[in-house]
Amino acid sequence: MAVSEAVIRPAVPADLKAVAEIYAHYVSETVITFDQTPPTVADWQGRLDDLADRGLPFLVADLNDEVVGYAYAGPWRPKPAYRYTVEDSIYLAPDRTGRGLGGALLGALLPRCAQAGMRQMIAVIADTGNGASTALHERFGFAPAGRLTGVGHKHGRSIDTLLMQRALTTD
Repeated sequence: MAVSEAVIRPAVPADLKAVAEIYAHYVSETVITFDQTPPTVADWQGRLDDLADRGLPFLVADLNDEVVGYAYAGPWRPKPAYRYTVEDSIYLAPDRTGRGLGGALLGALLPRCAQAGMRQMIAVIADTGNGASTALHERFGFAPAGRLTGVGHKHGRSIDTLLMQRALTTD
């Protein structure tokens, strides 16, 4: 599969079953998300609706009518002063990693967030010892912004998070 064959497009309700299945793998099998119970399709519908109401993007990577990954930008923090800052989330089907889909999704997400009036994007990356997410964000101009030590605990281990940040606009 070539990345050029994947279509990056806005998510629609019919995509949410695949989104839920992709994320459920990472919830159950890894420490890269701190969720411990996979959200339902109804939960994902709520997230899709909330992001749409906020004018924020929720994208999927579609390969031959199969959702093989997704990315969205959600509010960084709930307080009003943070209203121009978003946090990205990018997940790929476990058998589709390492093929450039994450870059295709992030590359499409960034301009859509800027068009939505967002000024900063934050990446919160679980430090699992695998630098793929950090490297992806670095390729797109994210810079290290800090480390939170031992803030997550899952599957019997403590996990740090790395914070990375990128400006979306020049103002």
